[in-house]
Parts: sequence; C-alpha cells; structure tokens
Amino acid sequence: MSTEEAEAPTKTATDEDGMSWWYRWICKLAGVLGGISCATMGVWNCVTVHPLNIAAGVWMVLTAFVLFLCEVPFCCQFVEFANAVAARADRLKPWQKALFYCGMALFPVFLSFSITTLVGNAIAFATGVLYGLASLGKKGDAVSYARLQHQKQGDEEKLAGTTEESVP
Repeated sequence: MSTEEAEAPTKTATDEDGMSWWYRWICKLAGVLGGISCATMGVWNCVTVHPLNIAAGVWMVLTAFVLFLCEVPFCCQFVEFANAVAARADRLKPWQKALFYCGMALFPVFLSFSITTLVGNAIAFATGVLYGLASLGKKGDAVSYARLQHQKQGDEEKLAGTTEESVP
C-alpha cells in the first residue's frame, strides 16, 4: 500500500475548491432562500408605476431565476438548458460565484433604492458573501500559528541583534 492510499481515508470530505459538504449545503440553502426572497420582492416591486422600480423588480426576478438555475437545477427541470448551466456553474470557483451573486444582488439596489429591493436582495447578497468566505480558505490551526509567531519573534531578535552590532 502506498502512502497516498494510506492517507486517503484520513482526508476530509472536500472537493477541489476546499469546501466541506455541510458548507456547500449551507451555500445552496442560502441560494434557495435568496431566490425565494428575490422572486417575491421582485414581483412586489413591479406593482408600481415608476419605471425604475419595475426594472429593478424584473432584475430581481431574473436574479431569482439564475439562483434557482445555478443552485437547485431540479427546480427548473422543464428548462432545456438547466443542467448545462448548472454543470457550468458548479465548475466556477467560489470567488467567481461570489462576484456574480453579489453583483446581481447589488444592481437592483443601485437602480431603485427602496426597502423592497434591500430586503429582497439581502439573502442573495449573503449567498455571494458565503461563497466569498469559502474562497478565502480554511482557518489555520493554533499549532501552526504559534509556530509561525515563534519563528517571527526569532527573526525579529536576529534582526535586532545585527543592527545593534553594526552600530559603533
């Protein structure tokens, strides 16, 4: 048995993007809740005579559709291209999803600043923030942090010792 095979069972259940299964499900759940809030508030935002509010509401409904399409494609099973879009969205890196979701959530707020657009896009924006946090990576453990601090302190002492010796 090689060393790679011996280490395989001890690895955590993460994919190539470094997200654990439970964090991935939290992101998907936030995407679904963000889609629901965007859709309901987007429809509510369209019930007006102001054209910018209608445009923001339509964008919010579009954002909800994209969130459902990327996060839970089985909800869009009658859309022919749903599986292809979902497969492509799964190949995106977390920071790319974060920029995409946050950008789509911020556009209606800039278009028509109201409580409806803020509440409707808050969870969609939070989904982008969750993906952004996933792209930062896991937090380091305390042992490696203490080792790094000890090494940094030793380097500072060496640097201070060389500067004191060079001064006559």
